[in-house]
Amino acid sequence: MKIGILGGGQLGRMFIQEALKYDDEFYVLDPNPECSCANISHFTRGNFNDYDTVLEFGRDKDVVTIEIEHVNADALEELENQGVKVVPNSKIIKIIQQKILQKQFYEENRIPSPEFEIMDRSEDEIKIQIPFVQKLNTGGYDGKGVQLLRSNDDWRNLWTQESVLENLVDIDKELSVIVAKNESGEIKTFPVTEMVADPKLNLLDFNICPADISNETQNQIDVIANQFIKSADSAGLFAIELFLDKNGKVWVNETAPRLHNSGHQSQEGNANSQFEQFYRVVTNQPLADTDAFGFSGMLNLVGEENHSGKVKYQGLQEVLKLPKTYVHLYGKTETKPGRKMGHINVLADSREELMEKLIQIKSLVKVIAE
Repeated sequence: MKIGILGGGQLGRMFIQEALKYDDEFYVLDPNPECSCANISHFTRGNFNDYDTVLEFGRDKDVVTIEIEHVNADALEELENQGVKVVPNSKIIKIIQQKILQKQFYEENRIPSPEFEIMDRSEDEIKIQIPFVQKLNTGGYDGKGVQLLRSNDDWRNLWTQESVLENLVDIDKELSVIVAKNESGEIKTFPVTEMVADPKLNLLDFNICPADISNETQNQIDVIANQFIKSADSAGLFAIELFLDKNGKVWVNETAPRLHNSGHQSQEGNANSQFEQFYRVVTNQPLADTDAFGFSGMLNLVGEENHSGKVKYQGLQEVLKLPKTYVHLYGKTETKPGRKMGHINVLADSREELMEKLIQIKSLVKVIAE
């Protein structure tokens, strides 16, 4: 098959790396000629937000998919009209890429998500009380386009663009579940993972599997995943980010219609990775076994503060000496503060051992500029 991918970042790179064991051709559209996928695919430099560029790129492909949701979904809809398979379909991409539509989708389909209001005119009409979270309607990614307003002094920081204002959840844990569905209607769910965020960068720091949750919490998540995949009405792989509040209720934060940072530990920690599963979704193959092997975790390698330029990985040699530790770099030559440059996966026999190893690795390795 000729598989076209909109976006050439690390998610696309790891997808292609996994799928190269099969007999397919991979075509990538990205504006950056030095993107992570450029040297492992048939690469086209171009803007995946431009209607005509996406249309031209996708016309001769057997299937077109995404590794970033901020793409021209109207062009994807036209490709569908022309008989090109698009996974996930353009309708669910359009819903998810706009926070307002995404929140309304949860509301309409009885998927629990924090109460919200839409800000599309002026702040004078806002009824929500401090504290709350503001999410820009479009363009948010990796912690960008999201801010927390905690006190009356923060009102001056309110963005004036169209956005969602969301009640603050009293969070006990941040969780994620990845659910996949192929065209044949087969559905498989990965074990729930627990996310630990970096409070400064608002990026994922550690990811831990399995999550330390009760049966009641697991049951809530199962219902949410089933309701989402039924309502989405599309083949695809979806990462549903969740909040568990201090009263034991689970809420959907947001959903990504693609591969996701919270599934990286599945590369070594599960019978099959999210990347293998995504390949099977895109090509409509039988879905893969997702069982977890003991305890697994992931640490993001992120550019250090005050370091911009040609990348250097400090301490990587020490990390490579550690058992059951797996390094994944993204092929990016330039680092900058907060940029995701790679990740490290770890296997362990207990949660305590896993956390010790992740904390040790975090102290050993730094992403700096030469």
